[in-house]
Amino acid sequence: MNKSSAVIKENRKIAKDVFQMELNVSEPTDGIRPGQFINIRLDGLYLRRPISICDWDDQSIRIIYRTVGKGTEKMSRMEEGETLDIIWPLGNGFDISKMSSGEETDRDKPKLRPLLIGGGVGIPPLYGLCRRLIDMGEKPTVVLGFRSEDEVFYTDEFRKLGAEVILTTEDGSLGKKGRVTDGIPDELKGAGGIPDEMKEAGTSEDRTYIFACGPEPMLRSIDEMMPQNIGGQMSFEERMGCGFGACMGCSCETKYGAKRICKDGPVLERGEIIW
Repeated sequence: MNKSSAVIKENRKIAKDVFQMELNVSEPTDGIRPGQFINIRLDGLYLRRPISICDWDDQSIRIIYRTVGKGTEKMSRMEEGETLDIIWPLGNGFDISKMSSGEETDRDKPKLRPLLIGGGVGIPPLYGLCRRLIDMGEKPTVVLGFRSEDEVFYTDEFRKLGAEVILTTEDGSLGKKGRVTDGIPDELKGAGGIPDEMKEAGTSEDRTYIFACGPEPMLRSIDEMMPQNIGGQMSFEERMGCGFGACMGCSCETKYGAKRICKDGPVLERGEIIW
């Protein structure tokens, strides 16, 4: 965990109330895992603002945020060259090592196929995840959900990585009409199997593995509609007090007791969550 100053390289609007910020950092970024976040200190505001890491390279971190309050509205007015006090990387990120040999370490199991599901500002951490899965040779299918066309972002960016993208909007203004869960292939719901378009020729035994990020009601809906034998990891959107596990204000009930979303999460195993 680093506490440092980061210089704003870019801060621009990419959709309705949604901004992309690029931060130059001096410390190495090779310890970041997809799904982790940074905690930003803003002058005049008591609590830091946790924002998911969208992507990163050797010298910079990219975040995407929606203006929903005083903190993010203040961020939206910041300009290139200004500095931010950040703590990073925080939280438990996605474990992509499970894609290399099956759900655990059993190499006799059929290869897993990643299905990424994100809604709104739950989408950014899936981009960095998707890029690294593709670097591993995976072929993710990505389901992205928005309220309307003017809030849509990063669909082209996911396609440029090489992912198959399924887009939904609640008002039907772009893509399939409905919530993000309506974009999940029907064959994967209930007791279904794997749709043909998600398989390579000759890989009829491929299995799906879920990576999802969004508000708890969305994650719960995904869990309820998909077969329990499909493994996965879910990243929770949650209001955080401290951001590093001291206050216990963002706990989630699991089979192993209460876990803190900011430290033990935001990514939890699908099978351990008690809804």
